[in-house]
This record gives sequence, C-alpha cells and structure tokens, in this order.
Amino acid sequence: MAADPKPDGAEVAPKSKKKLIIMIAAVVLLAGGGGAGWFLTHQKLDHKKEEAKHEEPAHAPVFVTLEAFTVNLQPDPDEKFLQTEISLQVASPEQEELMKAQMPAVRSRLLILLTSKTASEISTSEGKQKLSDEIVAEVNKPFSKGAKSQEVTGVFFTSFVIQ
Repeated sequence: MAADPKPDGAEVAPKSKKKLIIMIAAVVLLAGGGGAGWFLTHQKLDHKKEEAKHEEPAHAPVFVTLEAFTVNLQPDPDEKFLQTEISLQVASPEQEELMKAQMPAVRSRLLILLTSKTASEISTSEGKQKLSDEIVAEVNKPFSKGAKSQEVTGVFFTSFVIQ
C-alpha cells in the first residue's frame, strides 16, 4: 500500500484553528458587548445620581392659618355678610414666620379686599377661585418699600358662609 500523502492530523489542524479563532472572536465580542453594556448602564445611573443631588429636597407644605373673618359685604341689593376661615400656603418656614410677624397687615389687606365684594361675586366656585387669586396677589405685595415680596403659593377656604 502506498502511504497517504497527508496524515489524518494534518486535515484536523486547519479546522481546529478555524474553530479556535471563531471561539476567541465570539468571546472577545461577548466580553466587549458586556463591557459596553456595563459602561452605558453605569453612566446613566451616575447621571441620575447627579440629577438627584441637584434637585431640591421635598418638604412638607407650610400653612399659615388665619383667624376667622366676619365682614359686611357690599349691598347687592340686600345687606349680607361673609364669615370665612382661610389658610395660606407659603413657600417655606421662613415665609411662615414673616407672615406671623406681619399678621396685622395681612389681616388688614384681606379685610379691605373682602369688604369690597358682593355676595353674587363670590357665591360661585369661579368667584371663589377669583377671590383666591386676588388674595394671593394682595398678600404677596411687599409690606414696606424696598422689602422683598412674600411667597404665598395657595389659598384654602376652610369655611365660607354668606348670609
């Protein structure tokens, strides 16, 4: 018999090299993809952490409860009066202290505003909302020339009776 020109091991070597190269390439691609995924995920998490640091911490709302108001309304055609209780929402505890220190001025402004209304103006929900907006505008005016304005962010009627 004649000798085989190629031994069996010679045919196997090129195939096993191809398999080895394909396996190495697959491992490199998987490792690269995993590394890229990890990098992108951690970048997003770091970005969210930075945003969270820059956000103001949430705090509970601060309310200033005013004593009840009982005022005569403008005749329309009958004489009527309004009895209401109001809470003001302010931006911070510092604003609450400012409101308390200026309470006589706050109450005076609101008394003048309330006594300028007629019962028909404030008896509807739209009228109450308009009155609420007017109260915010009135109370936010500075108490003295050159002073900083207040930061009232909401008005809440806890009682509202017209008779």
